[in-house]
Amino acid sequence: MTANLTNKPRRESTIRKRADILEAARHLFLTEGFNRSSVDAVAAQANVSKRTVYDYFGDKRALLLAVVEETGQAIVASIEQAIEDKLQEVSDLEQALIAFCEQIMTSTVGSADYAALLRLVTMEAEHLPDSMYEQMDRMPEEALARRLAEFGQCGWLKVPDAELAAKHFAALTFLLVLSYPGQERREEVARSQWLIIEGVRAFLRAYAPEHRE
Repeated sequence: MTANLTNKPRRESTIRKRADILEAARHLFLTEGFNRSSVDAVAAQANVSKRTVYDYFGDKRALLLAVVEETGQAIVASIEQAIEDKLQEVSDLEQALIAFCEQIMTSTVGSADYAALLRLVTMEAEHLPDSMYEQMDRMPEEALARRLAEFGQCGWLKVPDAELAAKHFAALTFLLVLSYPGQERREEVARSQWLIIEGVRAFLRAYAPEHRE
């Protein structure tokens, strides 16, 4: 028991240092760019030694990958939370899907993490492997695909390919909203709501089971 109590502060310190390094790296990569950011600068901002940065991440490119991966995981977690909040106890599927999209737009797409991820992958594309882009595309859709498949199993939808259904749903709703240029705030909110509602309805028409058509 004594050993466990002794190790707990050490583990907490390790987790905290890793988080501080990632936050410092993300800030510097976004403000200075990957090439102009140094491991020395990351270490100074995180208040750790340069050796500690290398011990945790190996090199600067691995640090960039870790920043992108952690940000992506935070986005996936918020999508899974939206599924838990809006798509579990469902009585009206259309309203539930609309509410899900609205939460995605505020907690995920509208979040600082999402904005940072987009900027990083855009600015530093040459330093990121193609497999990471594929993983980023796949991870958010996997959780949604599982829930859509469950809706198919209980007869709410006809879902022959859950992964394709998730791609169609995203394309018709929040990804479509993102494709529109920014407008005055009130007009932007109204247009986003309209696009989401019409996108959900289009999706439901496409995936309605025969007995519901």
